[in-house]
This record gives sequence, structure tokens and C-alpha cells, in this order.
Amino acid sequence: MRRIALLAALALPLFAAQGAAAETFRFTAIPDEDQARLVERFGKVADYLEERLGVEVEYVPVKSYGAAVTAFRNDQVQLAWFGGLSGVQARRLVPGSRAIAQGSEDARFQSYFIAHESTGLERAETLPEAIEGMSLTFGARTSTSGRLMPEHFLRQRFDDADPEALFSRVGYSGDHSRTIALVEAGTWDLGAMNYSVWDAAVADGRVDTDKVSVIWATPEYPDYNWTIRGDADERFGEGFGDEVQAAFLEMEDPELLGAFPREGFIAADNALYAPIEEVAEALGLLR
Repeated sequence: MRRIALLAALALPLFAAQGAAAETFRFTAIPDEDQARLVERFGKVADYLEERLGVEVEYVPVKSYGAAVTAFRNDQVQLAWFGGLSGVQARRLVPGSRAIAQGSEDARFQSYFIAHESTGLERAETLPEAIEGMSLTFGARTSTSGRLMPEHFLRQRFDDADPEALFSRVGYSGDHSRTIALVEAGTWDLGAMNYSVWDAAVADGRVDTDKVSVIWATPEYPDYNWTIRGDADERFGEGFGDEVQAAFLEMEDPELLGAFPREGFIAADNALYAPIEEVAEALGLLR
């Protein structure tokens, strides 16, 4: 039976006893899309994991990227679907934690820069100089595909210019779906976002491509990952982390995979995200 736990506040008390916590395996995910879509997606993942692992599994929705990292750090969840940056942050906070799986597409991820039709911009091989002085919204402040890597490539293109100096206004929408909506409405001239969320929204007919379109795709970089706490084996039994990894690597249900959307999951490890860590260090986004 599907189990979904609501995490109402970051101050939610930790589980009272190790024994009680071990009865249920909890996971969360960065809120990179509309919450209703996430609950539907990850509720099904909870069902799948419960059947595979033989333990009760709950999906714990959170309100922000930072809340996902905090829940992981505080042991309110033992597994999380992170972006590249939030995964690095979480693993730094919980020693021994490891990335165990990524989508087959996540080793070669990209961000899109999108623009409102009023800008007159069209898709190009490089970011046009004409974007200077326009308004830009990133996604969440700690989003890999919605902020970290777009800012990195912007700085490469414009002689390390701070986005605040490059654009007339800079904002943070909070998630990729919201970025699409705000640029489509003309609230912002430009947006930076996850390519897969854009592609899925266009395929579902949720974007008016007469009003907003992609103007540039970034080079590839590593991104999303499933990360498990380093004490999972101690809590749930020897080899439990490997069992969770195997559950993702052997996930074949097209409906489950399509919800991400991913063609499948492949093995991952912490070393794959060294480039993300390096960029985050350079931009001062890691403490």
C-alpha cells in the first residue's frame, strides 16, 4: 500500500528510537516540479520499493531543495533523489553516504535557456550578446540544472560577469515548471531550466511554444542521483544499500521510468559528481 508522509516543517522531531525508525524506510526528492506531479511519481516509487525491499516505505514530500538536504542530514529520510549540487551538499553533511544510481541520461545532462517571444531571440549555437540587459529567472537557488550550471556557463560566455551585473533583473522561480510558466507569461524575458522538464512539458502540450522557446542548450554535465545514508546497512540490515541500488538498476516498468522521465537507471558513485563540486566551490555555493 502506498505510504506518503507529509513533512510539514524542518523542525519535525527526529524519530524517537532506532527501532521505530527501522520499521519504515523513508525517502524524499528535491521539489523540482509541481508538487502534485511529484506526489504521484514518488508514491508509485514507494510502492515499488516496498515490494522489492520487504520493508514499509514512505515518500516524504518537502517544500524546497534545502529542506530535502536538511531532512537527509537529520535522518528524517534515509534516501533521496537529489540534483547534482544538493547531492554533494547532503553527502558532505552525512559521512559515508553514497550516490548509488542515476538516470541513464543523467551522466550527460543539460540545461536549456528559454526566452519569451517578445525578445525576438531564436535558438543558436552560443548564447547571444543580446541577452545582456534582459531579465532572467533561474530555478531554485541550489538547483544544479536551474542555477549552478547555467550560471557557470553564463560566466564562461561573458568573461565571468556576475548575473546581477549582466541582467536587468535576476530571480529564482523555485522549480522548473514555474520557470516555464513565468517566461511564457512574459514576467521574465529569459529562464534557465532542466531540459527534461521542458521536453516532457512540450510533449504533454503544457507549453505554448508560440510564446516561449529554447534559445540555447548548455554542454553536458552530470546531474540527478539517488543518494543513500551511510548508516543504512546498520539500520536496515547488512547489504541493504546494495539492495536499494539493485532495485533501481532493475526498474523496468515503463510507467515508473516515464514519470522521471528516464529510460532506465545505471550505477553511480560519489566520484562522478566531482565536476559539480568543483563548480559549486568556485561559485561559493558550498560551505
